[in-house]
Amino acid sequence: MPVQTRCLGLPHHLMLAASTLLALPALAAVPTAHKAAMTPPLKPLPMLIGGRVLTTQQAAPGSKAASDYSAQWPGAYYRAAFKGSAVFFGVGTNNEILHILVDGQPTPPLSKPEPGEYAIDGLSEGPHTISVLVATESQSAPNHFGGFAIPLREKALAVPQRPRQIEFIGDSHTVGYGNTSPRHQCTQEEIWALTDDTQAFGAMTAAHYNADYQVNAISGRGVVRNYNGFKGDTLLEAYPYTLLDHKQPYQDAAWKPGVIVIALGTNDFSTALNPGEPWKTRDELHADYEAHYERFLAQLRARNHDARIIVWATDVANGEVEAEAQKVVDHQRSAGDQHVTFLPINGLSFSACDGHPSLSDDAAISDKLIHRIDAEEPLWP
Repeated sequence: MPVQTRCLGLPHHLMLAASTLLALPALAAVPTAHKAAMTPPLKPLPMLIGGRVLTTQQAAPGSKAASDYSAQWPGAYYRAAFKGSAVFFGVGTNNEILHILVDGQPTPPLSKPEPGEYAIDGLSEGPHTISVLVATESQSAPNHFGGFAIPLREKALAVPQRPRQIEFIGDSHTVGYGNTSPRHQCTQEEIWALTDDTQAFGAMTAAHYNADYQVNAISGRGVVRNYNGFKGDTLLEAYPYTLLDHKQPYQDAAWKPGVIVIALGTNDFSTALNPGEPWKTRDELHADYEAHYERFLAQLRARNHDARIIVWATDVANGEVEAEAQKVVDHQRSAGDQHVTFLPINGLSFSACDGHPSLSDDAAISDKLIHRIDAEEPLWP
């Protein structure tokens, strides 16, 4: 899979990051992606892919493209550059909101778009960048993208690759669950519509460092226990795979993050134990959490020898999450790993859907992470 490169949009800081990619002419009007009733003869446009994406050499359902790019972890994105006045992209079966940027500027998003070919045309002749970013979470099934294409007369351009990489691992706090909501009370449809990973702290932090990133997080999942004990993969059980079906182990030799940021434990500890769960006491749950988390950190270290690993936690659940996460880090450091550190992040408003971090909280988390990352002096360009 190609090295990930992210062009971020919508928030001001993300548009600034996108604008540095190419010196491009100003657009006379905001372009709009629309369903293409007919398409001219097209040729594939090479692209850079962000996030965990499974590429198969067959068309996405409902797309005319030659390949299918399916993604289920949050934060997938696709970027390309070309010289011309029109670009096309294929959308397969999906249940997502797509943010689209042309030359670093946001266009109207597509919400649950119908499968098929979409066009952005009427651009000024010249060099352009195109980015499609997935904003939503998709636990139930993968979403499908069909890649970019341009008319035969147009020319593909190279998109600069970013030398830095950051990985974010976590739960709904890392996903950006309902983060754009102004209130706690949200329906399931509102949670879906108001979740915007492109505005969560991961995207914000990556933009600060001009870094590629992955968001490997699932709402409601924990280290050994999911929210309120519900059945399903924990984050650690799902993590090894490209999709959430356990069929394709994730492997990408080009993915070598210099920084790994992890926040896990809120779902393990935010509710009381229920009858029938494997742990009879809180102490048993603590011991199991610590053992699995420490093993996970050791596995990450074995694959990422030089990465700075930052484990952060809030003081929710009466401080239980923070205390347990810090204990795990203390154990790892005493075992000899001096490049794993703990970062407490408190004082958040939790004013978004179901008491989750808001956009202002995301900004506060990002600010604290940036200060800690700077102090850790990662081994990256």
